[in-house]
Amino acid sequence: MMSTATNRITDGDIQPEDQFDRALRPTNLTELIGQAQIKDNLLILIEAAKLRSEALDHVLFYGPPGLGKTTLAHILANEMGVNIKVTSGPAIERAGDLAAILTNMRQGDILFIDEIHRLGRIVEEVLYPAMEDFSLDIVIGKGPSARSIRLKLPHFTVVGATTRLALITSPLRARFGATYRLDYYDVDALVDISRRGASLLQVDYDDQGVLEIARRARGTPRVVLRMLRRVRDYAQVRADGKITGQVSKAALDLLNIDKLGLDELDRRVLLCLIEKYDGGPVGLNTIAASISEEPDTIMDVVEPYLLQLGYLERTSQGRLATRSAYEHLGFEANRQDSQQKLF
Repeated sequence: MMSTATNRITDGDIQPEDQFDRALRPTNLTELIGQAQIKDNLLILIEAAKLRSEALDHVLFYGPPGLGKTTLAHILANEMGVNIKVTSGPAIERAGDLAAILTNMRQGDILFIDEIHRLGRIVEEVLYPAMEDFSLDIVIGKGPSARSIRLKLPHFTVVGATTRLALITSPLRARFGATYRLDYYDVDALVDISRRGASLLQVDYDDQGVLEIARRARGTPRVVLRMLRRVRDYAQVRADGKITGQVSKAALDLLNIDKLGLDELDRRVLLCLIEKYDGGPVGLNTIAASISEEPDTIMDVVEPYLLQLGYLERTSQGRLATRSAYEHLGFEANRQDSQQKLF
């Protein structure tokens, strides 16, 4: 089955084109826009570590993709003036891979593990003593002659990032001294991010232009920067190069992204519920078969934002389109209340 979700401009997951965003990312906490409470907590964490001349405590960031978990890890390294080594859970396949990384760490360095919930159990067993006791247990030899050697490691910091906190094992979660949840950004913060990005890209813009982009970015900085690049292209080709409200609207309408950030796939799911199944309830597999999509794509990629908007309900009997979804798509909400319809 061919998926249409690949490389959606509204998808928070990282895509190949996002490599160009690296120059637009903030490098210190002063430049960081939004997440005010997390920023204040990190300032205290950093200052306290510096006053004691110690490495940072282990930090875990979790939340939806595209909100800045990787950026925050690099900011921590910059603020502490230390090196950062970047890897991911799926990339560390064997315990020896992790051991090789750990033995190259220096005092105060940061080890950033993206998708940390995907670490294998054997790898985790090596990570536990490294995080807690800063030591590494190595087994030399095989069989009866095998012996274990414990190597001392310099005090370093593990920064983990995950979109699925529940999938991290309890022993691993317990070894993080600070855990922060990143929330979706409000429109004002996204406007500031869009302004900063446009300035760094040396693109002329007005307030309405960046506001229109921010409104459709689904609360996600990665998405707002991706949209900014597409609107910049449109402005240079079909306008005078300036991002205005009219130019942003025309560019994003051309990409089939509506005023709330819903794209074609989002609307296909809602239209399937409303037009084919009278608003539901209907099972996930049935929806997927009806629109030729993968069930996992609908559940993990499409539904979170529709649930956040209140356009979709998950029930024990299936998915329901809400009255707000009917109104947004221009349908008359003529079905019964969802609770009445279930019984």
